[in-house]
Amino acid sequence: MQNPQDVQSAAEFVRSRLDQTHEAKTAVILGTGLGDWADGLTEVQSFDYASIPGFVPSTVQSHAGKLTAAMVGGHPVWLQRGRFHLYEGRSPEEVCMGVRTLAGLGVENLIITNAAGALNPQFEAGGLMTISDHINFTGRSPLSGPNVDAWGDRFPDMSRAYDKDLLELAHAKALELGIRLERGIYIGVTGPNLETPAETRAFRMLGADAVGMSTVLEVIAARHMRVKVLGISCLTNKNLPDCMAETSLEEVIATAGAAAGKLKRLLNAVITSL
Repeated sequence: MQNPQDVQSAAEFVRSRLDQTHEAKTAVILGTGLGDWADGLTEVQSFDYASIPGFVPSTVQSHAGKLTAAMVGGHPVWLQRGRFHLYEGRSPEEVCMGVRTLAGLGVENLIITNAAGALNPQFEAGGLMTISDHINFTGRSPLSGPNVDAWGDRFPDMSRAYDKDLLELAHAKALELGIRLERGIYIGVTGPNLETPAETRAFRMLGADAVGMSTVLEVIAARHMRVKVLGISCLTNKNLPDCMAETSLEEVIATAGAAAGKLKRLLNAVITSL
């Protein structure tokens, strides 16, 4: 479990150095290849992760490593531009430091995006999927250790990890925009190796529609602090176990970038409707 003093120090550091008031109730975590959306927004102020107490640098290609105060259609938002992963050698506490700090800054709605491999054969690479539920296959939890009662219950309920109202809002906006938006179950793994055909088949048998190396620990931490979550995956490749095609990080980033236009329109519509 995170040290609450560390989270408080990080939130106070950011708040005390803001050049103007930024009362944002919504935050977005931008995953691999999805950071370009932030470049087109009205930026209020950015903080490098390395400058924030308790944060660690982001080491992943295409992750800017910044916490940004921005405006989306006149609405204040926080952007976590890049995240931390278990495969970087980070602990669950380090992985969730951003989420905990955002909650400390007053965030009530968290939109988590990621790049994921499609397991459902009916889904296509370059498409978008809202996460209706997840499977934590990492074997780790950010809630291990003594509970911080001020944050949430020792045994938080996860029957509605992804907020029903936010999910319905995203699909309503996608319909208005003419964007095909799948809905499915995300399985979170440790990585950084990609999946074997046997693992792909096993994950599909477990009921997963997409697989990735992030998100699940962040969602657990957010729900522990009673923050509502909307999860959106950019499907960057298609995992077909009987005819697996080789892929690379560069291809994942390229596909995520190509789908970023759809995600940008969807995020703008959802955020301005909250």
